[in-house]
Amino acid sequence: MSRFVFKMPDLGEGTVEAEVVEWKVKVGDMVQEDQVIAEVMTDKAAVEVPSPVSGRVVSLTGEPGEMIAVGSELIVFDTSGEAPPVAAAPAAAPAQPVAPSPAAPVSPAVPPLVASGALSASRSVSTVSKSCARSSVDAGAMRSPR
Repeated sequence: MSRFVFKMPDLGEGTVEAEVVEWKVKVGDMVQEDQVIAEVMTDKAAVEVPSPVSGRVVSLTGEPGEMIAVGSELIVFDTSGEAPPVAAAPAAAPAQPVAPSPAAPVSPAVPPLVASGALSASRSVSTVSKSCARSSVDAGAMRSPR
């Protein structure tokens, strides 16, 4: 078995830890590189964390609500390509659409980005790059009302 230990990445300047909000995978799952594996919350933003490798999930660190320090083990993968034993899985219930939480705080940068089509309003967590935000500011979408 070839193990790959993925540590909590530095998610922003000055960020020293992040709270696990939700695991998008469980032990035994096969994941692809760039597949979202977890949603975490820093003191600055909610972030979807993508997998750096393809492989089988061996272990997860932390339950939802727990804080994980930057540089600490977050998830371990088996990257050897061996499939786990197959077990009969119960039929999955149809996925229910998730409505955005009305109580969720929204950055002032979000409405102009949604209006411009640069950000999807249907997602509760989005990654907005500095360049995307900067282009909206440069285009005048972020000006204060007069």
